[in-house]
Amino acid sequence: MKTILFSLPGNEELTELMATKMNTEVGKATLREFPDGESYTRILSDVKDKCVVLVCTLHEPDAKLLPLYFLSHTAKSLGAMCTCLVAPYLAYMRQDKVFNEGEGVTSGFFGKLISGFADSITTVDPHLHRISSLGEVYQIPNKVIHAADAISDWIKENIKNPVLIGPDSESEQWVSEVAKNAGAPFTVLQKVRHGDRDVEVSVPDVDTYKNATPILVDDIISTARTMIETVEHLKKAEMKPPICVGIHAVFSGNAYQDLLDSGVEKIVTCNTIPHPSNAIDLSDVLAKEVKKLMHHI
Repeated sequence: MKTILFSLPGNEELTELMATKMNTEVGKATLREFPDGESYTRILSDVKDKCVVLVCTLHEPDAKLLPLYFLSHTAKSLGAMCTCLVAPYLAYMRQDKVFNEGEGVTSGFFGKLISGFADSITTVDPHLHRISSLGEVYQIPNKVIHAADAISDWIKENIKNPVLIGPDSESEQWVSEVAKNAGAPFTVLQKVRHGDRDVEVSVPDVDTYKNATPILVDDIISTARTMIETVEHLKKAEMKPPICVGIHAVFSGNAYQDLLDSGVEKIVTCNTIPHPSNAIDLSDVLAKEVKKLMHHI
């Protein structure tokens, strides 16, 4: 089956990288707004009997959803065999239960909406908190890609004498996996509670790692508060300025600048959300997994 990739606005770079890896074309489409705010959609490439791959990362999703919906349906109306969504960052995963009376479980509604116009979805490390698999929310073939190996490879290639630091015990499983694949040691900050408001945070075996480069790893950097707090603890322990690594560069408000100003050496993210900090390319694994998923449609 022939494949053609379309980039929703802002996803051009990742789409080009994936097209090169998949040895396929990037389609041309016109997506714009009418003066009254409605969306205009026109596909200029031949999509008949092809599998259409729509590349659209879904941070700040509300404005992206209708153009995506219209593009998918337009492709089908022009004879496309299927439309496969690549959403490296997947929104609406947190509200997966009713916390307060009267709330909607929006993760389920969003999953139903996307499952209604896409034939498959591929994403990277979504926030699966109380949900054990994406199949509970999406009624279409789906693939979750994990960025841990790519992060480990980046650490191996770029950092001499690294030590991975987890901000708390919850992060241990995730940090230990990245550390193991990078062939690096890791430690997790210890919290000792002396009272309701008196919590002491320490770096275990700090003397062992005094000359190492600390690396803080997290999946989503949103407000960056956890990372900034961790940087402060490392300063008190007289460790070197850390390198902060995140999968998804959400960076709400001034979070990126705040983290830079906290005394870090560098901030590095995967290219799931376009951002100046992108340094870890996931286009290879995305291209491979999208191809595999097509066979299940």
